[in-house]
Amino acid sequence: MIIGLLKEIKPNEYRVAATPTTVRELTARGHQVLVQKDAGLGSGYTNAEYAAAGAKILGTAAEVYTQADLFYKVKEMFPEEWKYMNKDKIVYTYIHSNAHPEETDAILDSRVTAIAYEDITDDNGMFPLLKPMSILAGKGGFLAALHHMQSVFGGNGTLLANVCGIEAPVVTIIGAGNSGVGAAELAAGFGNIVRILDVNPKAMETAKAILPTNVSFLYSNRENLVKCLKDSDVVINCIMWPKHRKDHLINREDLKLMKPSAMIVDVACDGEGAVETCRSTTHDNPTYYEEGILHYCVDNIPSAFARTASIMLSNATLPFLLEIANKGVEKALKENPHLRKGLTAYNGNLTLKETALKQNRPLTDADELVKTF
Repeated sequence: MIIGLLKEIKPNEYRVAATPTTVRELTARGHQVLVQKDAGLGSGYTNAEYAAAGAKILGTAAEVYTQADLFYKVKEMFPEEWKYMNKDKIVYTYIHSNAHPEETDAILDSRVTAIAYEDITDDNGMFPLLKPMSILAGKGGFLAALHHMQSVFGGNGTLLANVCGIEAPVVTIIGAGNSGVGAAELAAGFGNIVRILDVNPKAMETAKAILPTNVSFLYSNRENLVKCLKDSDVVINCIMWPKHRKDHLINREDLKLMKPSAMIVDVACDGEGAVETCRSTTHDNPTYYEEGILHYCVDNIPSAFARTASIMLSNATLPFLLEIANKGVEKALKENPHLRKGLTAYNGNLTLKETALKQNRPLTDADELVKTF
C-alpha cells in the first residue's frame, strides 16, 4: 500500500502522524511511504530522518494526496484537502465528523473510506487511540492552569502548589478517565487539594489505586458539584458530553458560585457541552472570561508537546494501520470489529451513530455493511 504522511495545516498543530521509527516499520513490510516535505519539523523530525527510514520525500501536499492510497494524518480533513478524497482513497486520522457537518458532507459526497482514530475500540470497550492524547491533554490542561493563573498572564496570581504557610489550592477534576488521571497526577504532585468527580465507581477505584492520598473522590451529583464549584480555584472538565444533549453539567448561572477569578479548563472543548460557557480556543488566543471566571478551552492541547504526542500517537495507530495496509481495508474492517468501530463512512454511507444522531443523517450499520464486501 502507498501511505501518504501529510503536514498538518491546522494553525498551531505541530504533531505528525508518524515518526521515522513508524515509517521504518511500514517500509520494512514492503509498503511505500510518501512524506510531504517538512511534515515532521514541528515535532523535531527532519526530512533526512524520514528518507533514512525508507520514505520518499515529496515537495507538496498535492503530490502526496494524488499518489497515496491512504492519507495518514493527525487532524480532520480541511476544505482545501477535500478535493483529494475519492472512493479509491482511505482517510486515517482524528476525523471528529460529529463536530464538522461540512466535512461530513465532503466525506460522504467523495465516497472516501474514512476511519477515525477516536472511535476505534479495544477488548475492554476503551479507545486506545484516544488514550495517549487524552493523557497528554489532561496533563497539559493542568499545566495551562498553572501558567494562566499567573498574574502576568491574566490570572489572579494563585500558584497552584502547596506553599508553606498558605492554604493549598483546590483543584476539582470532572472525570476519572485518562484525561482526569493525567491532570490529577500533576495537580497532586504539586501538592494541591485534588477532588475528582465521577459517576463510575469502578473508574474511581482504578484511579484511586494509582493516585496519591491528596486526591479524594466524590460521586458526581449536584450537591457535590456545587460544593466543589464553591471551593475550587480551578475546575478541569475531562468528560466528553454527548453531542445530542442540550443540557449542561455546569450552567452559566453556576459560575456565580465560584471564587472570583477562579478558572475553568475544558480539556474536552465541547462548545456548550458539559460546561455551558465553554467554546473552543486556540494556542494563539487561549483564554477568555465569562461571568468573571477565566476559561481555557484550547482544542489541541497535545500539540504543545508535539514530539511526545507524535511518538505516543504513532505507536498507538501503527498496529491498526498495518492491518489495513497488509490485508487491504475491506478485509481488515471485516476481520477486526474494533477497527470497524472506527469506520466513519464507506462509499457514501455514514456508519458513525453519533454523527448520524447529531446531524440528523441516515445511518448504515457497519457490521451489516462489511457483510457485502
